[in-house]
Amino acid sequence: MSNPLLNLTSLPPFKKIEPSHMVEAIEAIIKDSKAAINELTDTLKPDSITWDNFVKPLEDINDRLDRAWSPISHLNSVANSDEIREAYNACLPLLSDYGTEMGQHLGLYNAVKALNGKAEALNLDSVQKKILQDDLRDFKLSGVSLSDDKKKRYGEIQKRLSELTSKFEQNLLDATMAWHKDFDSEDALDGLPESAIAAAKQTAENAGVDGYRITLDFPSYLPVMMHANNRELRKEAYTAFSTRASDQGPNAGTFDNSDLMPEILNLRHELAQLLDFEHYGELSLATKMAQSTDEVINFLTELSLKSKPQAEQDLKELTDYARKQHGIEELHAWDLAYYSEKLKSERYSISQEELRPWFPENQVIKGMFEITGTLFNIQFQEREDVDTWHEDVRFFDIYDLNEKYIASFYLDLYARRNKRGGAWMADCIGRRGTADGIQKPVAFLTCNFNGPVGDTPALFTHDEVTTLFHEFGHGLHHMLTQIDHASVAGISGVPWDAVELPSQFLENFCWEKEGLAKIARHYETGETLPAEKLDRLLAAKNFQSAMQMVRQLEFSLFDFKIHSEFDPANPDRIQEQLDQVRQQVSVIKPPSFNRFQHSFGHIFAGGYAAGYYSYKWAEVLSADAFSRFEEEGIFNPKTGHDFLTNILHKGGSQEPAELFKAFRGREPSPDALLRHSGIGQ
Repeated sequence: MSNPLLNLTSLPPFKKIEPSHMVEAIEAIIKDSKAAINELTDTLKPDSITWDNFVKPLEDINDRLDRAWSPISHLNSVANSDEIREAYNACLPLLSDYGTEMGQHLGLYNAVKALNGKAEALNLDSVQKKILQDDLRDFKLSGVSLSDDKKKRYGEIQKRLSELTSKFEQNLLDATMAWHKDFDSEDALDGLPESAIAAAKQTAENAGVDGYRITLDFPSYLPVMMHANNRELRKEAYTAFSTRASDQGPNAGTFDNSDLMPEILNLRHELAQLLDFEHYGELSLATKMAQSTDEVINFLTELSLKSKPQAEQDLKELTDYARKQHGIEELHAWDLAYYSEKLKSERYSISQEELRPWFPENQVIKGMFEITGTLFNIQFQEREDVDTWHEDVRFFDIYDLNEKYIASFYLDLYARRNKRGGAWMADCIGRRGTADGIQKPVAFLTCNFNGPVGDTPALFTHDEVTTLFHEFGHGLHHMLTQIDHASVAGISGVPWDAVELPSQFLENFCWEKEGLAKIARHYETGETLPAEKLDRLLAAKNFQSAMQMVRQLEFSLFDFKIHSEFDPANPDRIQEQLDQVRQQVSVIKPPSFNRFQHSFGHIFAGGYAAGYYSYKWAEVLSADAFSRFEEEGIFNPKTGHDFLTNILHKGGSQEPAELFKAFRGREPSPDALLRHSGIGQ
């Protein structure tokens, strides 16, 4: 049977892709790519090189590999099995070696230099010039100028990092799946809302056991922490969750990431120094908006100074409430979400669970489409003839108001076994110009919510609705781009500390009355969210917002400090540095067995190493951008059009600071973020 990954020209045929195809395809495409690139660079002379005879064929070569790797990587995340994992892991060193070889390919480097030197003579436009400048920077960061022995070491480091980060993520997935707790009666789940109990029953049925099962998947874990009246059950679940993939807890040492983290940090540090950076923090910032490590530390420190006093007050209120109303003399980590939810419910008479009936899946999606359709003059059509990796996955096409096709996306909303936790957007196909016209972008949008139970549709919490809007913002950034060069279309080429701007921006519409009117309708009656519930939801928006702020600042500072203050002579200071950051900014001190860092996949397995601060950095941009909508009307067509044309259309074709200023008319200010968070007001 032919390999369906070898020459993808349309959507991936998921049902035809077998693990045996994966390595075969990647090996073959890499071999073909090397030959094609060598022929290209050997044939072209510096005086004959042009954009059309060099960059365009190179895009074709790169796209073929991207198109094959995308479904492999995605299947590893959403339909993990031993066979897929083995094939995925076998591909990683192949891709690492290839990436290193191409990043250090002198023929490619010299061709880019030659073309960059002729940019004015060839009348290249500003986008083309930026691509060439970015390429030259990236060649430097790939070690093209290193000596042969250092190039060799660079390649070894990249390969090993690829293996380690993949292992980290797999340990986390395995550890999450390894723990569960079964119950014969729902009495043991006293306090949990009906939706969580029904989901626990369905989880047990799917596993072939009687009764009820809770797991460490977030839609199962979170209701336990927020609602379970059994304090010992909360402690047991918290202990299992906070010690995943570590040397502590119920599976201590079984899926342990302890040895991986210092090795990852050590190799990143060595990599940075090979490239003449002092530490990995500096290397990370070479491709970001922030100009220096001091700028990042000062940014985070300033936010913490403004937030911590209010966070301390938030915690005091919670502690006083638990003591006076419930007789709890000492709040433990497994009590915080539980009593916070009780305090929030008493103060505002509102809870996430209470709101679920007003956020059924189809209404939320319909409202999201209506909001973004109004803002950006687009419309959506579901298509059911598309091959997917699971029966729950939906597929949509996007058109403009003249019925012109723009893009498509897969929507995979429900948690299930062998699916990585969290929520994300990933590229399936990127936009670019080809000999046959414009290749239209396609995205993967993935979440982990509870699905339908029996005849009841999937009902989301308001937090989950916000998560969906966040990922859809990333998706729109990828799909609505009007840039026809792959390396700067959509989210490609966008600095990591700006890439969260569209996603966090779109979240704001979940907190506006006009936005909620489109999203929220009761799944049985069709009624809109009652005015009193709406008012209470909005009033509760900033409940404990300062505590949430300092928690994110803790993660950001921890990440940046372990990368920028790394000491090769003492590589395993991770817990010590986390404790120091907590002393500086946190108001909650977790128990000694807590091993948060062992499950911090964003930095040890994802793309946020020395870049987790990007969430807060971009939140400043997104809050300030949305403040223009607040001033001019949240569905103002001109404002929406300006955001579309200045931000979403442009992708990575210009510096984000320039794009933001073009939209907002000035430099960004943190005032809107603090105001939206109710901090210092």
